[in-house]
Amino acid sequence: MKNLLVKKDIASILKSAESSGLKRSLNATHLVMLGVGAIVGTGIFIITGQAAAMYAGPALSISFLISALACVLAGLCYAEFAAMMPVSGSVYSYCYTALGELPAWFVGWALVMEYLFACSSVAVGWSEYVTNLLDGWGMSIPSHLSLSTLDHTADRGWYFTGSLIDFPAVFIVAVITAFLIGGTKQSTWINNIIVVVKVTVILLFVGFGLSYVNVDNLTPFIPENTGKFGSFGWSGILRGAAVVFYAYLGFDALSTAAQEVKNPQKDMPRGILISLLICALLYASVTLVLTGIVPYTELNTEAPIAFAIDSAGKGLAWLSPFIKTGAIAGITSVILVMSLGQSRIYYAISRDGLLPKIFSKVNRRGVPVNSTLLGGIVTGIIAGILPLHVLVELVSIGTMLAFTIVCISVVVLRKTQPLIPRPFRTPWVPFVPLLGATICIIQMLSLPATTWTRLAIWTVTGLIIYFTYGIKHSHLRKR
Repeated sequence: MKNLLVKKDIASILKSAESSGLKRSLNATHLVMLGVGAIVGTGIFIITGQAAAMYAGPALSISFLISALACVLAGLCYAEFAAMMPVSGSVYSYCYTALGELPAWFVGWALVMEYLFACSSVAVGWSEYVTNLLDGWGMSIPSHLSLSTLDHTADRGWYFTGSLIDFPAVFIVAVITAFLIGGTKQSTWINNIIVVVKVTVILLFVGFGLSYVNVDNLTPFIPENTGKFGSFGWSGILRGAAVVFYAYLGFDALSTAAQEVKNPQKDMPRGILISLLICALLYASVTLVLTGIVPYTELNTEAPIAFAIDSAGKGLAWLSPFIKTGAIAGITSVILVMSLGQSRIYYAISRDGLLPKIFSKVNRRGVPVNSTLLGGIVTGIIAGILPLHVLVELVSIGTMLAFTIVCISVVVLRKTQPLIPRPFRTPWVPFVPLLGATICIIQMLSLPATTWTRLAIWTVTGLIIYFTYGIKHSHLRKR
């Protein structure tokens, strides 16, 4: 058991990072734009409608605030680690130093699930918006090429929908993968342009949509519970918070790119916290306007803002193409940043020998090309065959698990290695980290049992890989 908990020291991690081949080309502005690019889009443009219709109603804005609180607490912990260890791998690398190899593999495998299903779910939402926009232009995509191959309900279980594959979802994943192979700096410039476009569109929706808000749609603000946990009422708000939690995933993705930041000690904390603040304000504003324009019972759609614009009638009809185009652009940037983070997780784990070394090879542009291709291929397959609601729940539980572990790791490392230089320090330790971990755990427990079952299957699969491959090839064990 002691061997399974063997730890890496921070000095060796930093030394290894110097010879990684990754190029330091990002600054604080790039990080904030990457954070906003990753966060704004997933929550606003895809899952807001479904979460309001199924769990919280107009009170979904409270759900977003609850999740924002947990994210700020976790974000402070991420900022300490990212400034102290500016390396690829995010929570995986942090956990390796604080808790040991097996816990690091466990959380690394959870991160793979988090980013893999995040990319896939956002690609499915992108497909829905593109299909909606093309329908408006009279260029419909056949349903057997625009819907998931499989679906799942409590009554029927898994079943085939009759669709071959969600082709637009697969297409956008392939395009993003090609951009990422072209280089990190090139990808950030594309992201910056997209972020400006989508934030402008969101502000237009909030500004012009306010005059179409019907107060009756916001009453009651907290719909009465149906008698089932998680179905409206305060338990629905809690479940809604758990489901929309992954909408704040962007700042986590920032930490995976720490090894490519010019001045990570100062820029990483700024990028994480500023992007969180901006996105929390945008989320709260859009949620209130959205549920004010359309009754929450009608928002169970994968393109809720587009639906709200269409429902408002001629008064907002002029805004419809801008909203849909902005949503497509916004969701595209989310896929880009999530794909970037996913490839860096594969790269970091491979550098330690726990995955084949082919995934740690870097091309002349400083890009781990094989890790990027692996992420693109697997993401494309999943996005083409699985439905949105299954993907969202898997992302949420993986995200909260990662946040919980990074909060705990801060406390552990403060006790075991108190003298390590910390350019940024999480305030009020252990109160802030433990409160962040507690909120995450409570939200995890509010998710459906089926989500926990899928997490268990994923975990068992990861343990099989570790004990059949990783444990034999671990560079730390060999040393």
